[in-house]
Amino acid sequence: MSFQQHLFHRKFIQYLSLIKFSHTVFAMPFAFIGFILGILEVNTSNKPLIFAFNWVLLIKMVFCMIFARSAAMSFNRYLDRKYDALNPRTEKREIPSGIIKPQNALTFTIISSILFILTTGLINQICFYLSFIAVFVILFYSYTKRFTSLCHVVLGIGLSLSPIGAFLTVTGYFKLLPILFSFSVLTWVAGFDIIYALQDEDFDRDQKLHSIPVRMGTKNALAISTLLHIISAVFVFWAGIEGHFNNIYWTGMVFYISMLVYQHWIVKPNDLSKVNMAFANTNGIASVVFALLTIISVLVKL
Repeated sequence: MSFQQHLFHRKFIQYLSLIKFSHTVFAMPFAFIGFILGILEVNTSNKPLIFAFNWVLLIKMVFCMIFARSAAMSFNRYLDRKYDALNPRTEKREIPSGIIKPQNALTFTIISSILFILTTGLINQICFYLSFIAVFVILFYSYTKRFTSLCHVVLGIGLSLSPIGAFLTVTGYFKLLPILFSFSVLTWVAGFDIIYALQDEDFDRDQKLHSIPVRMGTKNALAISTLLHIISAVFVFWAGIEGHFNNIYWTGMVFYISMLVYQHWIVKPNDLSKVNMAFANTNGIASVVFALLTIISVLVKL
């Protein structure tokens, strides 16, 4: 490997770390659900999947997801760089530690946003027009903790665009089923983001930042998170009824709900030592397994 190749590889890894690329596992599986539902919707002739599937469109959708999330995360790191430098939990992140310059992170945000919008333009008109709203939502989230405790809900809205956005990629119109999945994502993400925010409750309070834990306290925050996850489970159940899914889907739903229950079982008001396990591992596994079983359930019908 040449010096230039080594330098590029190192920078590539640094930017992947900046945007926490591994966390794509939260929204991307639900985007695949939306895409497959779209395929099912337009496959009115019941052609075999190999003829109905549009791989080029799938690639465009995946790139949209990558560009949107890259823009959102890099902008969040750029905007929060002062707080990240003061917080012992985040002081070693790429910007406060000097690995990536703030202006480079902002440039990366702008480029990612433009690429997202341009890619939606290669899909269809409705995706292109709505891309500007999507960019506003995912970037606006980074400001919300400065003035509202509902920042977790705004994050949930941002990620909830994935299933309906993927469905629009294929069909160009809205329908109830992918919207139900979007609401399940919204309440699921908002719920686990509240759990994640418990780690910074004292710091956020000192810095006059807003969150549910800061406003309500640890115990009440966990209760609200539990309520949001119950609502998420209701939407998943509703989607199962609306979509007339088979037992494969219901198996996935049971697993998904069990993962929600598990993360609330391991995170207690007097013991936050397993917050990271609940946030990353449990939710990542829940998303992937549920999406996989949902997609298998859909494919059985094709």
